[in-house]
Amino acid sequence: MPELPDVEGFRKVLESCAKGRVIQRVEVRDAGVLHGVSVRRLRDALEGRRFTEPKRHGKWLLAPTGDGPTLMLHFGMTGRLVCGRPGDAADAHDRVLFTVGGGRQLRYRDQRKLQGLWLAGDDRDVARMLDRQGPDALAVDRAEFEDALSSRRGRVKTVLTDQSVVAGLGNLLADEILWRARLRPTRRAGDLTEDERRRLYTHMRRTLRSAVPTGCVPPRDSWLTGHRDDPVPTCPRCGNPLRRTRMAGRGTVWCPHCQPDGD
Repeated sequence: MPELPDVEGFRKVLESCAKGRVIQRVEVRDAGVLHGVSVRRLRDALEGRRFTEPKRHGKWLLAPTGDGPTLMLHFGMTGRLVCGRPGDAADAHDRVLFTVGGGRQLRYRDQRKLQGLWLAGDDRDVARMLDRQGPDALAVDRAEFEDALSSRRGRVKTVLTDQSVVAGLGNLLADEILWRARLRPTRRAGDLTEDERRRLYTHMRRTLRSAVPTGCVPPRDSWLTGHRDDPVPTCPRCGNPLRRTRMAGRGTVWCPHCQPDGD
């Protein structure tokens, strides 16, 4: 599932492919990815305008058009943005194609269609659509992060992946950050000590700063992410076997030796 580093990568794709270019044509190949906007309204609202500086909040990508509407994209589990040319053969999962000036074409590609595209008429619409999102994980300050955690009673893994608490963290990032902070995912967020909350914040920042330039959560050999899918996964830090379980329906991986109960 695309997480904050992936969406930041998609933001860069949009920026390099379409920023400042006139939207010449909007081709909707599958209206099932449109939410709250018809094919005709999407075309009428965007064709002839220019994409300006794209922005990201958590897992949301915002594509403003100057004083016009803002295209809002969410990638669900399988969505992505691809830059090509109008003459390129369409992929089976290309859902919406934006032909822009300079012979380029921005493509929203999504196999499972769990999220998609929205159109916000103005800044108030953008704010309304993001109203239930917490602060962006890369921008939140330590005090706000610690306050959010200390007021929650759920398990820390579940709290970290709750987009209303902090926006942008998904399953892979949460496991990676908790492993680095040596905190077991089943710990109650509200029971963490001040030192543990600070340690968690520090490792969240470091993990994101390392992952964002790659455009994904990188499966590096020194990362938990690089071993979670091994046939016999072992901890890259201590060499002990990793454990697998499910929390809130999500596959969760941790090291019992490096991430003790803390009780």
